[in-house]
Amino acid sequence: MDYDDDDDFDSETKDETESALAHQDSDDTLYCEGEATTSVEKEKPTREDSETDLEIEDTEKFFSIGQAELYLEACKLVGVVPVSCFIRNMEESCMNLNHHGLGPKGTKAIAITLVSNTTILKLELEDNCIMEEGVLSMMGMLHENYYLQELNMSNNDLGLEGAKIISDFLQENNSSLWKLKLSGNNFREEAAAVLCQALSSNYRIRSLNLSHNHFNDVGGEHLGQMLALNVGLQSLNLSWNHFHIRAAVALCNGLRSNVTLKKLDVSMNGFGNEGALALGDVLKLNSCLVYIDVSRNGITNEGASRISRGLEYNESLQVLKIFLNPMSMEGAVFLIMAIKRNTKSRMEELDISNILVTEQFVKVLDGVCAIHPQLDVIYKGFPGLSCKSTVSLCISPMKLIQNYADQQKISVLEFFKSLNPSGTMTMPVGDFRKALIQQDKVPINRYQIREIIKRLDEKNGVVDFSSLA
Repeated sequence: MDYDDDDDFDSETKDETESALAHQDSDDTLYCEGEATTSVEKEKPTREDSETDLEIEDTEKFFSIGQAELYLEACKLVGVVPVSCFIRNMEESCMNLNHHGLGPKGTKAIAITLVSNTTILKLELEDNCIMEEGVLSMMGMLHENYYLQELNMSNNDLGLEGAKIISDFLQENNSSLWKLKLSGNNFREEAAAVLCQALSSNYRIRSLNLSHNHFNDVGGEHLGQMLALNVGLQSLNLSWNHFHIRAAVALCNGLRSNVTLKKLDVSMNGFGNEGALALGDVLKLNSCLVYIDVSRNGITNEGASRISRGLEYNESLQVLKIFLNPMSMEGAVFLIMAIKRNTKSRMEELDISNILVTEQFVKVLDGVCAIHPQLDVIYKGFPGLSCKSTVSLCISPMKLIQNYADQQKISVLEFFKSLNPSGTMTMPVGDFRKALIQQDKVPINRYQIREIIKRLDEKNGVVDFSSLA
């Protein structure tokens, strides 16, 4: 089961915008870098000046004309070349302007237009060098626009000043924005401090991506304090930062008090075994987290043993990704045996995909899965491993189901719907895996079930049968 950080996985949160982002050819893009040049360098605008700049002199005119005309007028006002794909897609719910070279003025023209836009729900502005002026324009727009729900400003090198502007906006807590991506913006501990101050009292942001920044242990302490107070975040991505033991312990201390966070990605950091110990202690108490990614954190077999102590008691966690750590099969055994001992475990996916296992491990895992049929463990087997996985993958599980459906004179869709007590087209992955394991009509095993789940294009922890209709 693949919970994508960029897509909020929990059904209790607002649904992901379903419209696919239109593919943008390079020939279709008119870059906004050709800003009007002047012989005298303009004075850097203050925050107040930049916000009021969004209020065009002829306000009535700008709200009465169409969106395309408004955008063209805004481009004239700030002195940039219009972006053609923005004009073409401004009636769509998703607007993808990633890598378009907007610059701060091009971003401002977009912001002016979006003040009165009621269609666009998701805006992608990654890698546009929007700088401080661009951030001010976007935050000023959000004061007026109550329709935009998702905003991506990743890889814009916003730094501390950008973090301060965003923090000021978040503290006002008055927009419909619930998903914010700020990956790769050169944020350091000072930026962590100001952002966490705002997030401690902001309850509207449900999904936040702060990956690929430069938060160190001090930043981790700020984030841990924020988690102890925040009552809105449900998904937090802190991967590819510079956390070590201090940060790991601080984050885990925050999780002890947190009652809303469901997904946490801290992969590609340096938790080590001490961080694993802190995480294991949290898992004994936390009843909210359903997804944790601690891949590549320097966790050895000792750390796996410490995490396993938490898994023995935890009744909420469904996904644990712990691959690319210096663990051996011994550490993997600690983890699966902890799940086996916990009769109330809800674990659905354990990712140890870099660990080579033996046939003996697979036999032990078969026993664990007999108790927890919803569980799927992703591992690396030795070449020639003589187990069900190597034999069965040669047989198409969908073909087996199709043959059964033909014999029974029913459709494949009807077969899958029969597995769902509610009879609907969707089903949680764990329940779906368990139902397939326990049914006796078609002889398939858990390795084949993994292929079926991929075939049904599982998203956000749910499989959808409608593609078979």
